[in-house]
Amino acid sequence: MFENFLQRKFNYISKKPVYLFWVLQISFWFFVSLVSLFSLTLWYGQVDVLHLSHTFLQSVIGIVFTLPLYWVFMRSWNTPIFSRIFISITSVLFISFGWTVLRAKLYIIMTGIETIWVDLGGWYFGSIFIYFCWAGFFHGIRYYRLLQFEHKIVLKKEAEAKNEQLKRLNAQSDARDAKIKMLRYQLNPHFLCNSLNAINSLIESELSEKAQRMTVQLSKFLRYSLDNNPDTKLALEFEIKALNLYLEIEKTRFGERLQLDFKISEAAKSALIPSLLLQPIIENSMKHVIAQNEEGGTISLSADVIDNMLILELSDTGSGKRVDRNKIKGKTGRGIGLRNIDERLKVLYSDNYDFNINVRPAGGLITTIKLPVEYIEETDK
Repeated sequence: MFENFLQRKFNYISKKPVYLFWVLQISFWFFVSLVSLFSLTLWYGQVDVLHLSHTFLQSVIGIVFTLPLYWVFMRSWNTPIFSRIFISITSVLFISFGWTVLRAKLYIIMTGIETIWVDLGGWYFGSIFIYFCWAGFFHGIRYYRLLQFEHKIVLKKEAEAKNEQLKRLNAQSDARDAKIKMLRYQLNPHFLCNSLNAINSLIESELSEKAQRMTVQLSKFLRYSLDNNPDTKLALEFEIKALNLYLEIEKTRFGERLQLDFKISEAAKSALIPSLLLQPIIENSMKHVIAQNEEGGTISLSADVIDNMLILELSDTGSGKRVDRNKIKGKTGRGIGLRNIDERLKVLYSDNYDFNINVRPAGGLITTIKLPVEYIEETDK
């Protein structure tokens, strides 16, 4: 309890420069009095009221003489270093001499011993030593407090810099999430529009059961799309299940014209990929192959893990027409959805991925995606 009390008092005093100055002043001169008492007064056997009073009174006078010394030090603090050293030494010598003469005169008045003037040089030497110690303590404490103040400023600046960095990281993260959402949701309206048109066609054809089934399938797929964030990574086997929800809708539209060929290795099933990454690629094939070819076509998907890379290959049999390479990589035609996927992968993986689109010799496109293989067990650690 007592230590806690002292600690609280010390913290309070250290925050008040005026209080701290006087506490250190009194402590310094009380120590000088004790040294003088044991090394001079008691050593020479001058144990009486007058000698003891003089020992402590001279310290009180010494405190008074430090006030002009303090004023000089503070006024010369911002002067060049050599000027400050000269002023400090001169001031100490002058103040020491004044204190020596005054305490010698006080000693003569209190004890009646006038022969003390013979030893004035020794007294003056002791005074110089004491005031130089006081000056050293003053400058040491002054520099220490300035160092502490600068240290607090540095810590404050570092904290502000960390906060700014954290804000930038949060802003970058928010921008990244917004960009991912924008890139993915930019693709969904095409599919939704096509599905609603198909449902409308079924209703007009009075195929109500088919229209109802397709509406339920569309609802399930949209529910899955809304429940999974665009930057979420899920196991490939779950993405295949979501892909099948989409393909069930398309099978309702195209029937036997749509053929599927999926080959997924066991190692690839548990590998993680971004949510709904494959659906826009297959949607492109549906739009530009199955819908434009009376005989339909086949959409193939293969997935395997080779050299710690998840390799996905999606291809279609084409529409029978010549594929324009400029449209594939440009901003029109089949390039819109594929270009958005490339942007999404760039946000998620930086440069640590590969995304290529090529024309097959027999027609159609083959899209190859290579991603660093990740598994659920690794993300949970």
